Amino acid sequence: MTPVRVGVFGLLGSGNSGNDGSLEAVLRYLRAGHPEAVVDALCGGPEAVTSRYGIPASRLHWYRGEYRTASGAGAVAGKALGKLVDAVRTAAWVRRHDVVIVPGMGVLEATLPLRPWGFPYSLFLLCASGRLTGTPVALVGVGAAPIGDRATRALVRWSAKLAAYRSYRDALSRDALRAMGVDTAGDEVHPDLAFALPAPAAGPPSGTVCVGVMDFHGGNDDRARAAEIHRRYVHGVTRFVRTLAEEGRPVRLLTGDACDAKVAAAIRDAVGLPLVTAAETASLAGLMKEAAAADAVVATRYHNLVCALKAGTPALALSYAAKSDALMDRMGLGAYCHPAREIDADRLLAQFRALERRSAQLRGVLAERNAAAARRLDEQFTALTAALFPAADHTLREAS
Repeated sequence: MTPVRVGVFGLLGSGNSGNDGSLEAVLRYLRAGHPEAVVDALCGGPEAVTSRYGIPASRLHWYRGEYRTASGAGAVAGKALGKLVDAVRTAAWVRRHDVVIVPGMGVLEATLPLRPWGFPYSLFLLCASGRLTGTPVALVGVGAAPIGDRATRALVRWSAKLAAYRSYRDALSRDALRAMGVDTAGDEVHPDLAFALPAPAAGPPSGTVCVGVMDFHGGNDDRARAAEIHRRYVHGVTRFVRTLAEEGRPVRLLTGDACDAKVAAAIRDAVGLPLVTAAETASLAGLMKEAAAADAVVATRYHNLVCALKAGTPALALSYAAKSDALMDRMGLGAYCHPAREIDADRLLAQFRALERRSAQLRGVLAERNAAAARRLDEQFTALTAALFPAADHTLREAS
């Protein structure tokens, strides 16, 4: 049998542990269910993806300065030329595959600062190339949200329409696409792909609190007050961490993206107590291990929350988007959300103490919800096989 050629696409290997965790979950599915598949990637950090996951990878963008602000005529011309070259490169890459998968990630949202000619344009090129070449593009377990910017919204809408398969990590995402004019009648909702990853065993009580921090400046519509949002966020988290440390609680600062390290360093330096340390984790597995060893987690980034919940550790969300609230509600912790844009350290402490008082009960709730998430993700991968690997699905049906 001719091996199936599978491409994976996205901002993978670029320092965001959540994106890479979604890739890892899909690779586990492919290696278990489709070991004959030949897999490669078109991604943001090809060297990291090849080193970590052992698959060939190519750069997402031809122009190497794509993620730097264009400061001169040469840079502007390079970016403009890169957009044209990327259209050809993307189509050629898609054409070499039987299937292309976009593994999870918030590829259909703009809850963080985003320009339409950045990743939304790249995703549109991918999905349009898939439709033109006849290669099905699957958006698997992706996140979506309402988008205010007209150009970004148009690119996201057309990307979704041109995809051959869509599933979402929450109902809010499907609703957002429907509101943009996409027919989602046949689309399904499943838990985030990271819930398919193995979780470490919980450690004994240690008194440690993990605090996941973020280089947070608000969303795409908050650019005018981004600096003020960032200042208030860092100040609020610093007050919270200082209070815990002064009470004798060890605090472990977690990050979810390479850019978060400077925020962790600023908070640690501002508190200035040896009980506050920063973890050096570059994967969801590492984050889950840190969360499993803690008594509780307070986190901002979506996938830091996923790691805590998957590890079965009670968590409080510093929520910057509706997706965090939806995740917490689905996992039975909806009462423990606090707005990241307007942190009130005193109220945050009160919520945290309430969370800890119910710790034993909440661990039981999380165990039940995690078991349900695992069953739903088995259904996700079965549906994906039926949609993208019909020959394998037919073989499985005959065997059963």
